[in-house]
Order: sequence, then C-alpha cells, then structure tokens
Amino acid sequence: MSDAAFRPFRDTLDQDAALRILRSATAGADDGELFLERRRSEALVFDDGRLKTASYDASEGFGLRAVCGEVAGYAHSTEISEAALSRASETARLAVGDGGGTLADAPQATNTRLYTDDDPIAGAPFPVKVETLRAMDAYARDLDTRVVQVSATIAASLQEVEILRPDGQSVRDVRPMTRVNVSVIVEKDGRRESGGVGGGGRVGLDGMLDPADWQSKIREALRIATVNLDAVPAPAGVMDVVLGPGWPGILLHEAIGHGLEGDFNRKGSSAFAGLMGQRIASKGVTVLDDGTIPDRRGSITIDDEGTPSGKNVLIEDGILVGYMQDRQNARLMGVAPTGNGRRESYAHAPMPRMTNTYMLGGDSAPDDIVADLKDGIYAVGFGGGQVDITNGKFVFSCTEAYRVENGKVGAPVKGATLIGDGATALKQIRAIGNDMALDPGMGNCGKAGQWVPVGVGQPTLMIGGLTVGGSAS
Repeated sequence: MSDAAFRPFRDTLDQDAALRILRSATAGADDGELFLERRRSEALVFDDGRLKTASYDASEGFGLRAVCGEVAGYAHSTEISEAALSRASETARLAVGDGGGTLADAPQATNTRLYTDDDPIAGAPFPVKVETLRAMDAYARDLDTRVVQVSATIAASLQEVEILRPDGQSVRDVRPMTRVNVSVIVEKDGRRESGGVGGGGRVGLDGMLDPADWQSKIREALRIATVNLDAVPAPAGVMDVVLGPGWPGILLHEAIGHGLEGDFNRKGSSAFAGLMGQRIASKGVTVLDDGTIPDRRGSITIDDEGTPSGKNVLIEDGILVGYMQDRQNARLMGVAPTGNGRRESYAHAPMPRMTNTYMLGGDSAPDDIVADLKDGIYAVGFGGGQVDITNGKFVFSCTEAYRVENGKVGAPVKGATLIGDGATALKQIRAIGNDMALDPGMGNCGKAGQWVPVGVGQPTLMIGGLTVGGSAS
C-alpha cells in the first residue's frame, strides 16, 4: 500500500484518546466498537454513443456503537476528530444506561488476505477507460445491424476500514471492488428487446479492460437480446421449473437466505425460526454462506465488527444446521458469531448479512434434468424480485426463459414470473445438477435500507409446483 493509505490513528486521531472515549461509551456494555472508514469510488457510463456520466466520490467518517442486551446506541460523523468522537460517545452511551453487562471477548485476529490492497481506481488512466467504453459501443454495433442502443459502465471503488475495540484490539481491511456492465437493445420489425451482462469482484480493472473479457460480455448481452426478439408470451399456471446454474441463485439468496439471518430468527419473524435441526429442504440440498472465497464480490477478510469471515453451512443434506450471525445476535442466541456482521458504511450499524450464498452441486447431469421436465419452464436469467421475509413468499421476473414440453426445449418466453415461497420451494427440489457455478459478480443486497455487495450461486435445479405468472392470454 502507498503512504496515502487511510491511517486515522496516525493522521487524525490519537489512538489512546480514542480508546479512552470508546471505553467511556461502552463501560458496563456487552459490546461495542469504533468503526472508521474512507471510501472512494468512480463510475463512467457510456450511453447512446457518448460519455453520459463520469463521477467520482470520496467520503470518510466514523461510527461508534455501544451494545447493551437487545439495545444498541449508535452515533456517526463525517468529522474524524476527538471532539466529534466525544459527542458521539455521549449519544451512544444512552443505550447502556447503568450498564451491568460484561464486555464480550474480541474476535480472534486473522492474517488471511482474500484480495489485493491495490487501488483499482488508479489501476488504469481515465482516458483508457473512456476509450474502452467507446470501443465497447463500436464493437456491439458492428456485431449486429439490429443493435440500436448500447450502454456500458466501468465502475471501481476502494473501501478502507479500521475497527477499534474497547479492549484495545485494532484491525484493518482494505476492500477493492470493480465491475463492468453492458446492455444492448436490438430492434427487428418494430419490436425492441434488451439483453444485459455484468461482472466483477474484488480485483483490479486490468483483466476487465482486456478486449477478450468485455467482448465476451457484449456477445452474451447480444445473444440474450436476440433470443428475446423471438420470445412468445409465457404460459401461466402451476408447473415444474428448471433453474439454470449461477446467477439464478439470486432466488435462493432472496427467498431462503434472508430467512436464515440470525436477527430474524431470534425475533421469531423468519419462516425458519425454531426449526434448527429439522428438515427444511429435500435430501441432497446443502446451502452455505461463504465469505472466504478469494476475490469474490461478496467476500470479506473480516466483517464490519472485526470478526474473520467464515465458510458457514446453513443447510446440510436438507437439515437446518446454522444461521448467519453478527456479534449481538450470536450472544443473545448463545452461539458463536459467524463473520456476517456487515454495514453499508460508517453511517450504519452492523447487522447479520449474507456474503456469498450458494447451494452445492449434486449428481445429476444438467441435460438429464431438462430432459425430465415434461411440462414447464427452463429459467436461465433473472431480473428483479420481491420477497416477504416473514413467510418467504417471492415473485421473480425472468429475463431469459424457455418453454419445455416432453423434455424438449422450445421457444423462448417473455413475461414469465416465478411465484412461490422459499420454505415450500426447498422441499420441492427434485433434482440437483453437477454444475454448481457462482454468479459473475454483480449482486447487491438490500436490508433495512442498507446495501452491501454479495455473491450467489447454485447448480441446475428442478423445483416442482411453482406458480408461473405469464403473459399469454
């Protein structure tokens, strides 16, 4: 790392003074920490033949938290100073009251590094990024005369955090993030359809600015768009559905993953509350949340409380065996933290959140799974969705899907939505492919107004009895 690295206890705060203030705020508390952050981000958007947006953002600040039982006091500021910290301490201290708690042990330190410390924003000159976007636009238009619009984005950010605990432990993490997206719109006989592809991770931009990488993204986006040009209205009704590998795991993430976060289960609001040790899914279904995969979008060396990330089994062969925990919920539930305490920024308190959530592969060949589908939908790509965490009910729209009859993949369908609930869908998984894949690195997860980057993944799956909302009359 360069000398310009974020070092608040070297450049802005006296660490001994900060520790004294933090200890005053958390005296008699169960837990607490001082979270300091600096973030820089850049995004370039090339749309309709011109550079539409070029933005750069920089921010820094701290959040101070004191936890007592189920209550947490939290205060934050953009001013990293002893005076601001003292004011925040008075606010956070209100949650502790007369105290009486015993400060929880600090997380065990780790020397593991899951990604580079290099700044991806500085990894390529600004003119190179602009010319890459221009080349992407030209390449897409040259591929097919039916392309009428191209939108491409190059984004990079660097988040630097330092976490100080009342016992004096201090841990740091430097988190890069990059992403390249492209979408195309094609037109044929007055009909327009779109296709989009994105990907990235906690890596530098070099690989993604390589023409071999972005050209493959453009070809895939164009393929999706042209497939949809020939799509027919989707049927409606209850039918079996085969989900493709990789990104379709977003359905697993939303419909099941949130319900396995510790806070919802402690409060009894999850559809899976009180079911630990019981069968909640078909045999063969094993689901993990794993923040330790190198370079992945959802990976974190440490979480935002300083706990090392983990490879946590949530469902094993259909049996519920674990929840995702931050420190507060873990303590209240009498279990160990799992490295899932995450926050959007210094302005937000941590809570249990997913990292990379995926289902392990099975023994079935994907082609055999599709061949066993007698009457249903083969869904390969997903767009937006909505989920009610209290009952797991979900609605997801398909961006690429096909009608299947008697094991034969037929015409692409347009307007298909999948409707069901996670608890039921888990028990109706009838086949698990041997092709588990992670998504290309484009997921964001929202919870209680906070957004964090995540990863998803799954093999090809057959799920019985989902409701398909279609557009066919």
